[in-house]
Amino acid sequence: MSSGEESELIWLRPEHSGRGPRPAHTRASIARAAVDIADREGLDAVSMRKVAAELGAGTMSLYNYVPKKEHLFDLMLDLLAGEYDLPEQPSGDWRADLTLLAHQLRAVLARHTWATTLITHRPGLGPNGLRVTEYHLAALAETPLDGPAKMEAFSQLTGYVCQFTDWQQRSAAAGHRWLTDLVRYLQTATATGQYPHLAAALTQSAAPPAPDTTFERGLQRLLTALVAA
Repeated sequence: MSSGEESELIWLRPEHSGRGPRPAHTRASIARAAVDIADREGLDAVSMRKVAAELGAGTMSLYNYVPKKEHLFDLMLDLLAGEYDLPEQPSGDWRADLTLLAHQLRAVLARHTWATTLITHRPGLGPNGLRVTEYHLAALAETPLDGPAKMEAFSQLTGYVCQFTDWQQRSAAAGHRWLTDLVRYLQTATATGQYPHLAAALTQSAAPPAPDTTFERGLQRLLTALVAA
């Protein structure tokens, strides 16, 4: 890469040259300010201008640290990856280790409800993300999966947690009326006789389980499928 060519990945750019005065800010402090804004106001509210105001800095000065908004998003995601509290090594029980990863990601997303959008649209692997990925791969080291299948399992596990969390958040935002209307619509549809399998499934269904129960049941089914594939 030539010196005039700007990398699409901030991780390929040195944080500072080591020459000149000590930088007034760090990537971590900039990412923290952006995350705080997103937590308060949502992801759409994040801008270099607002981050600069949060830090008491000039907007243009931040571009010396973070040249593009996409870089800022990468820094934000990696800061969240730093919230995982993982042991130094997996336990040796791959199912328990991946269950731990899934629950920790769900907890991160509960604290930062905007993050599913970034993870699903612009996934990234900064230093903290690499640590989480290495843990996942180490947990699967003794399984029959090859390298590509292990990486696919990581994406599928992350996708499941993000999808479930996004569904739960949207359902909560829609409120009780949405669920009531959905039940009424399904009752009307199945009463036509055109959907006998759906009617049978709904007839066999008890009251909807708690979200935690649904999440855990789906997670364990996914883990079984991932390693059996």
